[in-house]
Amino acid sequence: EATKKLETHNRPDVFIAEPVGSCTDLAATVTYPLRRLYGNNFTVAPISALVDPVRAARVFGIEHGRNFSDKVQYIYLKQIEEADLVVINKCDLLDAQRLKSLRQAITARFPGKEILAVSAREGTNLDAWFARITNTEQVARAAMNIDYETYAEGEALLGWLNCTVELGAKQPFSADDFLKKLAIAIHRFLEAHNAEIAHAKMTFSPAESVTGEIAAINLVRNDFVPELSYHLEEPVTSGQLIINLRAEAAPDILEAAVKNGLSEAAAGFPGLNVTLEHTEHFRPGKPQPTLRLEMLNG
Repeated sequence: EATKKLETHNRPDVFIAEPVGSCTDLAATVTYPLRRLYGNNFTVAPISALVDPVRAARVFGIEHGRNFSDKVQYIYLKQIEEADLVVINKCDLLDAQRLKSLRQAITARFPGKEILAVSAREGTNLDAWFARITNTEQVARAAMNIDYETYAEGEALLGWLNCTVELGAKQPFSADDFLKKLAIAIHRFLEAHNAEIAHAKMTFSPAESVTGEIAAINLVRNDFVPELSYHLEEPVTSGQLIINLRAEAAPDILEAAVKNGLSEAAAGFPGLNVTLEHTEHFRPGKPQPTLRLEMLNG
């Protein structure tokens, strides 16, 4: 239905599908069915799996540090197995030898896997990656084998939280500073409860913005410092904050981390009103694909 709407109403030249971080088996359940049903209308690009280099080095056993449990790592490795292209982002975090070791570890586990190291921050190899996914098509091959019971158990270990928060004050305040304090407080709470962070993303949209400026902060590991990817030049008086959090912990722990973090961050901004408008926290159910194709000819 979504595909038909795109064809009928929008007619985009390109659309990018970003699944949630714990999805896998995308070729058999998404791209192959899309090609079978709508192959005359769309060209499906190769699947890219983006990996954080420090997390990947730990999963592949070449460096030590905090990590996910075995069943969550099962999903992680399946994502890399089915990818047409493994993209090591943030390659600027590794020196040449560490990057070489990571490439070798991925290749040893998945022989013949195409690997590209990029840095979104520095612009390294982005043109090569974009050219690869815009100028070539996904190669048809047998879908990988996957144990859906283990997949479901790994999914269930990752708690989800999405929430919307309204911020307002009579006097202008720094949204950047608020996001930093909030991220640090959430990070500290989850660390104290031994909850391994998959990702924490927070985006603030000022009510007075007319050109779409935002402030955004991200956290991708427990031992990673929260950092602003977008910041606002001027103080604001109100706006909406969207929080998306995934961690290996019970959903109630995630909710408590966010509520505690909001309270702690707000304490540093006298006169700031923080209203939690909407929140949902849960464990995902067992994946149940509508259609799964083991093979695509052509």
